Amino acid sequence: MFYYFDREEYIVEPPVWSQTTKGIWMAHCVGIEPCTLVMDLEGTDGRERGEDDTAFEKQSALFALAVSDIVLINMWCHDIGREQAANKPLLKTVFQTPLENLEPVLREDIQKIWDSVPKPQAHKETPLSEFFNVEVVALSSYEEKEELFREQVASLRQRFFHSIAPGGLAGDRRGVVPASGFSFSAQQIWKIIKENKDLDLPAHKVMVATVRCEEIANEKFSSFSANEEWRQLEETVQTEPVPGFGRKLTSIIDACLSEYDAEATYFDEGVRSSKRKQLEEKLLQLVQPAYQFMLGHLRSGTLERFKEAFDSALNGGKGFAAAARDCTKYFMSQFDEASADAHIDQANWESSKVRDKLRRDIDAHIAAVRAAKLSDLTTMYETKLNEALSGPVEALLDGASDDTWPAIRKLLHRETEKAVNGFSSALSGFEIDDITKDKMLSRLEDHARGIVEGKAKEEAGRVLIRMKDRFSTLFSHDSDSMPRVWTGKEDIRAITKTARSASLKILSVMAAIRLDDSADSIENTLALALVDPKSGTNANRSISGDPLASSSWDEVPSSKTLLTPVQCKSLWRQFKSETEYTVSQAIAAQEASKRNNNWLPPPWAIVALVVLGFNEFMTLLRNPLYLGVIFVAFLLIKALWVQLDISGEFRNGALPGILSISTKFLPTVMNLLRKLAEEGQRQANPGPQHNPPVPAKTLRSGTNDHDDHSSSASSGITSSENGTEYSSPSAHQKAQ
Repeated sequence: MFYYFDREEYIVEPPVWSQTTKGIWMAHCVGIEPCTLVMDLEGTDGRERGEDDTAFEKQSALFALAVSDIVLINMWCHDIGREQAANKPLLKTVFQTPLENLEPVLREDIQKIWDSVPKPQAHKETPLSEFFNVEVVALSSYEEKEELFREQVASLRQRFFHSIAPGGLAGDRRGVVPASGFSFSAQQIWKIIKENKDLDLPAHKVMVATVRCEEIANEKFSSFSANEEWRQLEETVQTEPVPGFGRKLTSIIDACLSEYDAEATYFDEGVRSSKRKQLEEKLLQLVQPAYQFMLGHLRSGTLERFKEAFDSALNGGKGFAAAARDCTKYFMSQFDEASADAHIDQANWESSKVRDKLRRDIDAHIAAVRAAKLSDLTTMYETKLNEALSGPVEALLDGASDDTWPAIRKLLHRETEKAVNGFSSALSGFEIDDITKDKMLSRLEDHARGIVEGKAKEEAGRVLIRMKDRFSTLFSHDSDSMPRVWTGKEDIRAITKTARSASLKILSVMAAIRLDDSADSIENTLALALVDPKSGTNANRSISGDPLASSSWDEVPSSKTLLTPVQCKSLWRQFKSETEYTVSQAIAAQEASKRNNNWLPPPWAIVALVVLGFNEFMTLLRNPLYLGVIFVAFLLIKALWVQLDISGEFRNGALPGILSISTKFLPTVMNLLRKLAEEGQRQANPGPQHNPPVPAKTLRSGTNDHDDHSSSASSGITSSENGTEYSSPSAHQKAQ
């Protein structure tokens, strides 16, 4: 009889009579229902075939038993005890694998069959009940008692409906193959049976579960890869952060794993769990790049926001260390919250590496900004020191005196203290340790000293120019800073010595750096060796050799030396050679001035003139007309002298004076005669509207012309200045 099972019910078809043995048939229950083996043992054919001629029945029985949970044997009661008709060989084959017992009336035969079945060594003494729960249900004849038969079948059907309930027909079944794997399982079982191999059902179920769970896992992985929500999430996260990334991806993965669990729930638990773990690992491996993209966006975004907030805090006047500490704490917590939102529940990934990288980036940015800020602060205060020291130090060195270096030390101390206090106050916001802070302040102090020393070295390179400028200033100007005129009364030797001594002061001041309040003998050594070498020699007779023949100064370290004694001696020699010309020019000018101011002949010449010219003098006294002519000639000569500026022309030398006078002599004489003629004509023809200021005006115009270096103007000035002298003889002549 053939039984067909589905999800809803078992349908028992009426028996089909046949002339041949139907063998063993089985039906599989889909879903949670058990598999049932139906064995139809009716028939009369094959009785003489014997026990060993039933290979197909054995294979069929073994196959059906392997794939079924319940064995239903349908027998006629009058067949019990028969060999072939009762299919005892077939039952023997069934009992080689788990079978159910018959009623007590069959137990003896069944036990005999079980005892005769070959069994593994480990189960030779194992009773039948260890493997089979045997129940026998007697059904009435369908032909004779159809109604009762149907009632009994309906009752049996109900037992099958509840067969997997506790105490049911298959309530203790284990390792059931799900419907989705039944086809593959059955094929593999039949293949093993046909090859006459040992049938290891537990291992077979593991194999079926492995194949089917792997197929399900692959299907779910492919389904996940093609999931539109996942693909959109993956594409978006490559360019920008996705809000709720972890929650969305967790939901997608969870749905995929839930589908796997639903389809693989009836397979072997160990295999199912193993394949589920593999599927989960594959899914996580697939989504890990997206997760890393998300963390990368979170890290870069957090870093950029940190930079902006940090710069704003600093620009707002907040202390550097406080701003760095507060911003770091806030944005690291922001990253922690964002990374928690991006966490995938199925993964045990940690964002600690990305977090550490973010912290390193933040610390690196803080360090860079800190270095830049400290550099700017240092540069600012160094610039202030440079502005406060360079100009004043240069001016003090230019005006070298005994107070130069004390003034420089005082200036350096004042400006350095001011800069250090300001710099120390500015550094307080950085919360720098005391050792580092002291080092930075010390470097600022060293920088201030370096400015002074650098400026001193720079001025030392121009010491010769400074010396010559001072010498020129003192030598060419008097105490009132007026240009000196060499009239012959000045003591050029004393002036030269004074100017050279002042120049030597510059050399002594610039010879060494004196930022430490320590005395030295550089100035005395230079004065004795250069300005007054004779007195220096007398005072140091006990000392042999030249005191400047050395490369170092006594009591002055080489690091503080700007000009060595040898260099000072060489500079002084060059200085003297370059200023000798100025001194010689002054001497020459003084001598020329003396010559120009002394026009009287020597006394002996005057005596000779008086003695030898006595007769001529008496002649002039006897004839006053000669005296008038001589007086007029004197006036003319005096006018020419003034107009031609003979003394001034000869101041530059005899030959240049002669050449200049020769070019101006004739125009000056002609202009003088013209003026005299005009004056005589005006006096001979006086008009009623005589205007005395007119000639004066004409003469003043001549004065203006003299300013333009005109010869006629010169004559006009002479006539104006000496008008009385000219008019007096004319009036005297008219009176005569």
